[in-house]
Amino acid sequence: MASDSELAEFLKNMEKKAFKRTYYHVRNEDAALDILQDSMIKLCTHYADKPVVELPLLFQRILSNTTLDWFRRQKTRNALFTNLGDFNAVDGDGEFDLLEVTGNNAEDASSESAEDWVGRLQTLEHIETAVMALPARQREAFLLRYWEEHDVAQTAAVMGCSEGSVKTHCSRAIQALSKTLGTQGIRP
Repeated sequence: MASDSELAEFLKNMEKKAFKRTYYHVRNEDAALDILQDSMIKLCTHYADKPVVELPLLFQRILSNTTLDWFRRQKTRNALFTNLGDFNAVDGDGEFDLLEVTGNNAEDASSESAEDWVGRLQTLEHIETAVMALPARQREAFLLRYWEEHDVAQTAAVMGCSEGSVKTHCSRAIQALSKTLGTQGIRP
């Protein structure tokens, strides 16, 4: 059974990666934060009595299901209502702020030149755009395998598909990213 401090530490460690993964799916910062919060609450409410080693897969599954529920609600909402605010952004910004997520330290910024820092930031933006352009299942498999660092079996369990499907989705995602980023001059 996970103690309160272990559960809090687990959620703290998962927060940024889980937010990024959710944001890649829903492409809306506020919705991603809501989904992440709902997933964390569900984990704490229903699975706090589970051992710490079971929490990562449980949380990933809860996060996936909560994201799917969000898409279902959006589909229903969009079928019934038209929100004029969706057409015109009030603040005109509506952009995801990569600087907040990357969490650069002052030491890192001082150890590299401004040119290097801007180049690295632009490369991250190109990679983020390429990942967001992937089809949903490829993006999910890629993020679970390479961002969350799950193995094939864990990724298959979270996605609810076979290990072969995970391998196929990851392979196609890597090929698509390689092609897209290669045309932009970004090489591994």
